[in-house]
Amino acid sequence: MPDLPTITFSQRTLPNGLRVIVAPDDLAPVVAVNLWYVVGSRHETAGRTGFAHLFEHFMFQGSRHVTKAEHFSLIQSAGGVNNATTYFDRTNYFETLPSHQLDLALWLEADRMATLLDALDQENLDNQREVVKNEKRQSYDNRPYGSFYEKLMAAVFPPEHPYHHTPIGSMEDLDAATVDDVVTFFKTWYAPNNCVVSIVGDVDEEAAHAAAARYFGPIAANPNIVQPVPDKIAPQIGVEMREVVPDAVPLTRVHFGFRCPPFGSAEFDALEVASQILAGGRGSRLYRSLVREGKMAQDVTAFGLPLVDGASFFGGWVTVRPDSDEETCEAAFLAELQKLIDEPVTDDELARARALIEAAELGALSRVEEVADRLSMYAAMFNRPELVNEQLGRYLAVTGPQIQAVAGQVFRADNRVVLTYVPNEAAAGEGEESAA
Repeated sequence: MPDLPTITFSQRTLPNGLRVIVAPDDLAPVVAVNLWYVVGSRHETAGRTGFAHLFEHFMFQGSRHVTKAEHFSLIQSAGGVNNATTYFDRTNYFETLPSHQLDLALWLEADRMATLLDALDQENLDNQREVVKNEKRQSYDNRPYGSFYEKLMAAVFPPEHPYHHTPIGSMEDLDAATVDDVVTFFKTWYAPNNCVVSIVGDVDEEAAHAAAARYFGPIAANPNIVQPVPDKIAPQIGVEMREVVPDAVPLTRVHFGFRCPPFGSAEFDALEVASQILAGGRGSRLYRSLVREGKMAQDVTAFGLPLVDGASFFGGWVTVRPDSDEETCEAAFLAELQKLIDEPVTDDELARARALIEAAELGALSRVEEVADRLSMYAAMFNRPELVNEQLGRYLAVTGPQIQAVAGQVFRADNRVVLTYVPNEAAAGEGEESAA
């Protein structure tokens, strides 16, 4: 195995429970500040979906000392960029800016952690609720194939599981949200003892730790935070599920979804390598078989979603060329999955997959914003920020037999969801289930 780069960092926990990670890197005069709050859509309750994503928007609507949208303008005026994302397991806020502006980023993040509720009123709720609803319309409801994500997650995970619904939430729940509801959500989850702050870049290590303590240290912890225990869930769905979805789409597309082992497991590592063999560019099995040689598909992909609550998700799709048909494309896609079960991958394929992963990981670890994000992720999800130096080695150690074993566990007929999107034609067999 090649010598791999090592990220040097230190981690300290403030008396209020905030975890602070600092990784000096003086290659460029910039610094990345990255916060992971351990709250995402899996922390929501029935009838209150979409709150984690709603708060991603609220966090830019001002706080006690910052006016509406001023967080963006202050960072941009300082020569930086910032944004946020919401996922099933976390909500992430981040800035990258000139390193001498570190105090600005820390002050802004601490101010909204401590005093966001000072700016939360009915007008802000109404405005941001409409913003999120418009985002849902644009990204899901009115986009060709846009409903596949919600449909697949709802099929792969049962109604009682927190991954059954996606972070965007439902229109009905967003409409029903009250100021008291969102205040309660914020007070429950947005606390220093439910957050990791990573600082990576051209900074003095001790000075950065001292600055984080200065700005975040006075914020009170919430001693009542209890993270949900990961759900016990069967490794397979138990049936094959199928649906035909007539939609305003230009071409027929077949989507696939499978339940798989969670992110952080050796099995998920093996699936990540398998996804490169299946769909890692033009030399991959699926592209070669369905697009280049078979000429039946317009495009094809396969991927895993990193989820930690008991299980994760593996999916993919194939877009059918006008001169082909969905049955042929589906059969060819599933045949490639079956080959992973029946035949060991070749040494050349494994070497190619490792090279693709290594290039991607090394590229990410060369950017301060990506290092900060991974340190926060590994600390928040596994309490092991040192995984930033271990994960690439884990991928490179995956073997052919490991891929074959996890493929046999995941790519089974009784663990498969198939959604076929057709161009505004009558659906046949919608919602069928067949026993395993």
